[in-house]
Amino acid sequence: MTARVAAGARLHFGFQNLSLARERLYGGVGVALDAPRVVVEAETAEGVHCDDALVAECAERAVDLLDVPGAAVTVTDRLPRHVGLGSGTQFALATLSAVAAAHDRDPAVRDHAPAMGRGGRSGVGVAAFESGGFVVDGGHPTELFTAAPPENGVWTVPPVTARHELPTDWRFVVALPETGAGRSGDREDESMRSVVERADPGIADDIGGVLLRRVLPGAAEGDRDTFGAGVAKLGRLNGAWYADEQGGVYRPPAGRIVEALSNCPAVAGAGQSSWGPAVWGLTDERGVGAARDAAAEALDTVGVSGRVLVTTPRNHGVAVES
Repeated sequence: MTARVAAGARLHFGFQNLSLARERLYGGVGVALDAPRVVVEAETAEGVHCDDALVAECAERAVDLLDVPGAAVTVTDRLPRHVGLGSGTQFALATLSAVAAAHDRDPAVRDHAPAMGRGGRSGVGVAAFESGGFVVDGGHPTELFTAAPPENGVWTVPPVTARHELPTDWRFVVALPETGAGRSGDREDESMRSVVERADPGIADDIGGVLLRRVLPGAAEGDRDTFGAGVAKLGRLNGAWYADEQGGVYRPPAGRIVEALSNCPAVAGAGQSSWGPAVWGLTDERGVGAARDAAAEALDTVGVSGRVLVTTPRNHGVAVES
């Protein structure tokens, strides 16, 4: 049997807390996007067959976890890697789901994500894959923090504490500057440990107020201005934690692109996704042209090539066909 799995990207607006002085650590905040997408196809086979090294590794893990003979796996659509759109998690979980569907098995995504190496800090990528929408996760008890990253499979994915579908006329304009890749793997782990060990707990308190009084009400009521301004502020506050690691509140040249989008009247809020370099701006159907032009002009102004995407919130999870 052959199965096809399609999953969208995600934006990561930031964390609720990175200070060891507070009870819960991390607590991701983000949103699922309809595009760009990763599309993975799998067919039953003996052993693993795949010409993409990353996906082949994911398929090997999936075959072991599901206890199936194997799969021939093909990637027909890809997310750009290490740019802040969650490619690692979406590739891994799409591969797991495709292999499972090909063998008529339950992928048990949330249970198997840790063994696939995903969902260790933020649960946003897993939640976006499962059900889409705007999601907030509950993080981990702070006492579980260790200087060394945990081995794959020894943690659990943080629980979803809030989820809202966002209006279908909202649009995210995403600028992808062609600069170095965002942090991932061991380098990301080292940076995160450094940030956590010296994080100002007062920033977490400010973020809690923004989340409770602006972001969540804005999402619940479909108030684009309140939501956009709230997640933009949440991102700026996160940037204060990361400034020493990424060269400023935003990773250069993301700050100048964020500024340009923020100054566009059609944009309700703008920020950097995860470690970047992706920059997002929130607008609606009527404001897409102006927001896209502002992002493109910002790329020209900072002197880097890149592309600008326009996408919608994805209010549903992964699509599986078999």
